[in-house]
Amino acid sequence: MAEPELWTIDQAAEHIGAASTGSARKTLSRWGVTAVGYQRHPESGRPAARYLADDVRAAHANRPGRGARTDLQQ
Repeated sequence: MAEPELWTIDQAAEHIGAASTGSARKTLSRWGVTAVGYQRHPESGRPAARYLADDVRAAHANRPGRGARTDLQQ
């Protein structure tokens, strides 16, 4: 079985179009996407969250506000 694709917060922010990594973290949290693991950052040594790319893609595709407008009645 293939390893799942993991994204850093930078990659997730770019995919969802967030202005910053902090904004991306808040948005992912609001959408229910959580980090699946942590890996040490190569330069700072601090833990860096990893997100399942499929979870980020799915949450972005199904984000609130998408779909038919229900306020327009014919």
